[in-house]
Amino acid sequence: MILTNEIRAKMMQWEGYRLKAYRCPAGVLTIGYGHTGPDVTEGMTITGPQAVALFNADVDKFARSVEAVLAGVSLKQKQFDALVSLAYNIGLGNLKKSTLLKNVRINPDDPTIRAEFLKHVNARVNGVLKPLPGLVKRRTAEADHYFSA
Repeated sequence: MILTNEIRAKMMQWEGYRLKAYRCPAGVLTIGYGHTGPDVTEGMTITGPQAVALFNADVDKFARSVEAVLAGVSLKQKQFDALVSLAYNIGLGNLKKSTLLKNVRINPDDPTIRAEFLKHVNARVNGVLKPLPGLVKRRTAEADHYFSA
């Protein structure tokens, strides 16, 4: 499946936009629209077009990975979109070991999946795992998107 422009725009809004590398609340060096990785260094700066290009490359990679993880599962477009957004934010490894993914594999329309989105609102801040208000809002919006199909 191809990620929709609707969810791309939402993800860009949720991720925020910074042209200079910064540490997210979890302490991870980040730049652009949530781009992380070994190529992000302290003091690094990029242009707006570079931020968009990094985001699109990252999101397309996550979309392919989520599609592979859910091969054989019949998803609606908005369900796929929401799962890619979640994976982009929490990491594919965390998605793979989640109860949310197990439930999606069994029945993508299971209403308990909504609550599973809200289990992914914590980040380690100064060594302590705690819920972040921004993640609560994002997970709620992702769940709403998932079930708007």
